[in-house]
Amino acid sequence: MTTLNQTTGPTATRILGVGSHQPERIVTNDELSLHMDTTDQWIRERVGIAERRFSAPDEKLVDMAVIAGSKALADSGLSPSDVDTVILANCTMPHPIPNGAAQVADRIGVKAAGAFDLNAACAGFCYSLGTASDLVRAGSAKRVLVIGAEKLTDWVDPTDRSNAIIFADGAGAAVVGPSDTPGIGPVVWGSAGDLVDTIGMNPNPAGGNKVLYQEGQSVFRWATTKIAPIALRALEAAGITPAEVDVLIPHQANLRIVESIAKKLRANGAREDMVVADDIVHSGNTSSASIPMAMDHMRAAGRIKPGDVALLVGFGAGLSYAGQVVICP
Repeated sequence: MTTLNQTTGPTATRILGVGSHQPERIVTNDELSLHMDTTDQWIRERVGIAERRFSAPDEKLVDMAVIAGSKALADSGLSPSDVDTVILANCTMPHPIPNGAAQVADRIGVKAAGAFDLNAACAGFCYSLGTASDLVRAGSAKRVLVIGAEKLTDWVDPTDRSNAIIFADGAGAAVVGPSDTPGIGPVVWGSAGDLVDTIGMNPNPAGGNKVLYQEGQSVFRWATTKIAPIALRALEAAGITPAEVDVLIPHQANLRIVESIAKKLRANGAREDMVVADDIVHSGNTSSASIPMAMDHMRAAGRIKPGDVALLVGFGAGLSYAGQVVICP
């Protein structure tokens, strides 16, 4: 019987560095109210957003991913030659082929990299982070650049009050590598395929890309009841209690959802001084980019520090979810 060789890697991984990028254009609620029946107060009360960033017409998803990925590499102290795999989490590439990850790898200078896109929409970064950690621990990769990047404005009807007020553009990234002690906990993931009709794409009558739609109330009800138990499962998988969490960084879907998750975790033992990401207020919902972007922004603002225990949880796409505990770089 033929015996095949198997690769082995380190027993633990960690995040070595993070980075992010947002477009220059800031779009306020007041600006949106000029084009649709809405107001600043209405938007703030329902989703908690004050402003968001929109890309310029010639600014592509790959462009933003390259900038965020380059910043994460610089933050890690590594060079492109130290990375052998690139994962690009996204759901808004204009075409499925060619994939974005190979383009990003080439432009950053990661030559002959293993490169693939991963589409779990708003859960994409957590899916990708779990995949990257497992690749390194299995010996299939040495260091992995994980990027979440979205240009949602390519896919949203700018006159649709339900969705145009929520979605925005941006990119966030992290470098995953070996560690002497565990810095990335086991990923807890799953799906709720019965909610397939809550988020998706409709044909655009004007041609071009399809238009993104979301059944906001259905997603809200699901997220506010199901995400906290998933987060608790991620803590259990990592072997820690809610009281040990310093930072909660859920997908920035809606500030009211974020607040609900935090409240339920505190009811299960999380500390009152647990820092809670609220990046959505100034960044909007950037799908797979929201978690790494929030982490980078919070670190820059001094709200989190190296060594903090962070609980990440993403959800979306009609519907996938994933979460894990990480040690902040």
